[in-house]
Amino acid sequence: MAGGLVGLFDDVAALAKLAAASVDDVGAAAGRASVKAAGVVVDDAAVTPAYVRGLAAERELPIIRRIAVGSLRNKLLIILPAALLLSSIAPTVVEVILMCGGTYLAYEGAHKIIHALRHDDHDHDVPVPEQGADAEERTVTGAIRTDFILSAEIMVIALKEVIDEPVLSRGVILAIVGVLITIGVYGVVALIVKMDDIGLRLAQRDSRRSRRIGHLMVVGMPRVLSWLSVIGTAAMLWVGGHILLVGSDELGWNTPYHLVHELEHLVDGVAVVGGVLAWLVNTAASALVGVVVGSLLVLVVERLPIGARGAASPAGE
Repeated sequence: MAGGLVGLFDDVAALAKLAAASVDDVGAAAGRASVKAAGVVVDDAAVTPAYVRGLAAERELPIIRRIAVGSLRNKLLIILPAALLLSSIAPTVVEVILMCGGTYLAYEGAHKIIHALRHDDHDHDVPVPEQGADAEERTVTGAIRTDFILSAEIMVIALKEVIDEPVLSRGVILAIVGVLITIGVYGVVALIVKMDDIGLRLAQRDSRRSRRIGHLMVVGMPRVLSWLSVIGTAAMLWVGGHILLVGSDELGWNTPYHLVHELEHLVDGVAVVGGVLAWLVNTAASALVGVVVGSLLVLVVERLPIGARGAASPAGE
């Protein structure tokens, strides 16, 4: 009896060690997958603050919370099951979907640049309270709809990183990535949109140092949001172009990806900074692909009847 208990304890200990190792593996894989999706995350964080512009201060956090819940629902209840099914029965389709997402990112990035160069004004810049009683509901619905596209891209990028894992581990990893990225993105967004309120409170304190910091925060937030938008646009072009380069190589068109690798080899032998230069070359090439593909798509879409109507409507951007 005692020998049986000892054997049982040994088995339990072995299972515990195996489980601990599996948790470590899943955690490491989730970390790698999250890093791969970082470019889209930057864009997600850059886009979302615009949805609460002009709202009363007490409505900002509730709106962000509703968008975050919708984002989590997108990732876990719709995208995750679909991604697991496709990765199990048709892995090549995952690559095609990833490239479609990369094309969309390139289009959005180029669209923003072209409209900025044209100095286009958009009707949807009217503050939410001035758009009518249903504007808040439309804002949430539109944000969740946009988030679905970005969330799908994030989850597919993460899936691509762990597609060789067993299906159960794959599901757990993607769920972890979805939850962590949602919390991270919308936590940062909440902090960004409340930063001016925090600065205003500091500016009203008696301490001269607090007032100075508060004033800098209030004055600086529009610039921070502007730079965040620029960074988000650059991230879309870089990530979208890189996805297209890698995807075209894996689907059989090797020339563009090999050309970039040749350019990397020209600089990676430089002492000390070779690795950095190679990364910069790859990043610049990816961004260039994003700009070219995205700009061509913008020109095509603008010549379609639906593109012309979209450009004239409040939702045109």
